[in-house]
Amino acid sequence: MALAVVVGAGAGAGSVVFRWCIKTFTRLLSGHADYSASPGVGNPHVPWLGPYFVLLTPVIGGLLYGPLVHRFAREARGHGVPEVMVAVAQRGGRISPKVAVVKTLASALTIGSGGSVGREGPIVQIGSALGSTLGRVTKATEGRTKLLVACGAAGGIAATFNAPLAGVFFAMELILGTFSAEAFGATVLASVTASIIGRAAFGDAAFLSLPDFHVDNPAQYGLFALLGLAATAVGVGFTRFLYLIEDACDWLWRGPEWLRPAVGGLALGLVLLALPQMYGVGYPVLEKATQGGYAVGFLLVLLVGKMVATSLTIGIGGSGGVFAPSLFIGAMLGSAYGIGVHHLLPGTAGAVGAYALVGMGAVFAGAARAPITAVVILFELTGEYSIILPLMLAIVLATATSRLLSRDTIYTLKLRRRGIDLEGAAPGARIGRQHVGTVMEPLPSPLAAITPLADAADLLSLSGHGALPVVDETGRYVGVVTAQSVAEALAEQPDAAPATVGQLAEPPAPVTPDQPIGQALHTLLSAAGSGVPVLDSERGKPVGWLSHQSALRAVHATT
Repeated sequence: MALAVVVGAGAGAGSVVFRWCIKTFTRLLSGHADYSASPGVGNPHVPWLGPYFVLLTPVIGGLLYGPLVHRFAREARGHGVPEVMVAVAQRGGRISPKVAVVKTLASALTIGSGGSVGREGPIVQIGSALGSTLGRVTKATEGRTKLLVACGAAGGIAATFNAPLAGVFFAMELILGTFSAEAFGATVLASVTASIIGRAAFGDAAFLSLPDFHVDNPAQYGLFALLGLAATAVGVGFTRFLYLIEDACDWLWRGPEWLRPAVGGLALGLVLLALPQMYGVGYPVLEKATQGGYAVGFLLVLLVGKMVATSLTIGIGGSGGVFAPSLFIGAMLGSAYGIGVHHLLPGTAGAVGAYALVGMGAVFAGAARAPITAVVILFELTGEYSIILPLMLAIVLATATSRLLSRDTIYTLKLRRRGIDLEGAAPGARIGRQHVGTVMEPLPSPLAAITPLADAADLLSLSGHGALPVVDETGRYVGVVTAQSVAEALAEQPDAAPATVGQLAEPPAPVTPDQPIGQALHTLLSAAGSGVPVLDSERGKPVGWLSHQSALRAVHATT
């Protein structure tokens, strides 16, 4: 708990420094606090260039951060969150302390020179690097180090966006991938500490200033549901387009990597010249869209423009997050949708700004598949509670539909393209490459579903396994019964306890002979017993048994 507070304080201080760097570099390179608030005007530092100065700022920024990233911390390139996810999943939470410094400078230079990316990815990586470093300095266990990494991520999000709850759920849902009382307590402490520092530096104002929204007609819920489905397609499309542009940049560039951001900055400068609203994060443009300040046609132009500008910024080697661009794209989609339905159904549609807000959360949920984070962060960033029900509806629909359209999220796809599977073993690990079929044990004798609990307890105690498969009267596999579940049932009141094992049997997640052991370990470790059945890939019939001992044989097989 004490270490969580220290990490939170470090992340809070890091967010203050990071935002100061962004503001400073933006003023130096554009002459404005936020150039997207006054797009198309000249730079007062070089007034003779007029609006054409945007052709040069990405080049200058690339010349500064390109060599910095290439020389000191190449993992600081890109959006940052995937690197933290793989560090927690496969590297014991180890992140180089250099990342905190390099990421701060590189991302601030990227955004300040016009890169159309967000600041959530960088601050997550910065805070996580601080947590990892503290874990190593204090010689914390691997589990505690991972938790400190999550505390750093939570603190960074909380301080940067003035969203303490969102920081907690972001860390648990995306970084740790699990919920526990210990993780919740530690991340809350880090988030609160960072938020106090952030609010002392930035104030306690909401991220967006919006009028009150109300759902006056139940038919609006149907309109919000349709927006959630449309946002799914846009979120998944943004993910695919992002990596398509990155592939194109990889294919076109043949020079040294340190020079790539500067040369690619020329292309980004052309985009900024055509659409200066894409300069930097673009929060003023987002807020204006939620207030109905743009026509439908221009909103769609801004939507496509943000996809292009963000993808190009990441593709040329820039450093920045994709959360803010997702919100931007969602706001443009929601505003355009809201204006459209307002013209079609003027008496039913309601306020346009409500659709913009819902679109923001739904596009992020469709891209990242983090529904709890999306709901909480939109509520905290706007302070708008009256729209919470349609927001939840659209986000859940977007998340569920996204799973049907894509296997990966905007974060995990980057890792899978590198050959990294968060559910599998780390590259080069001694266990994980073999298939389950090579090490599985013979299937223990199954229990009939009609076996009384008392008899099942005797058989389980003699079997040497903490669980046994269960079959019905036709021999069909119905699940697994564990010694724990039988013992708990026998301890209940006689009239409340099940009579046979068939009523207790539950099928675990399927494990097949051709599945890598690294993936099967997740199912094995979450099983209540000491093993799980291995099912035939075609018929779903048990053909073997995978236990902890048989999984460890994979290590012996490689030695």
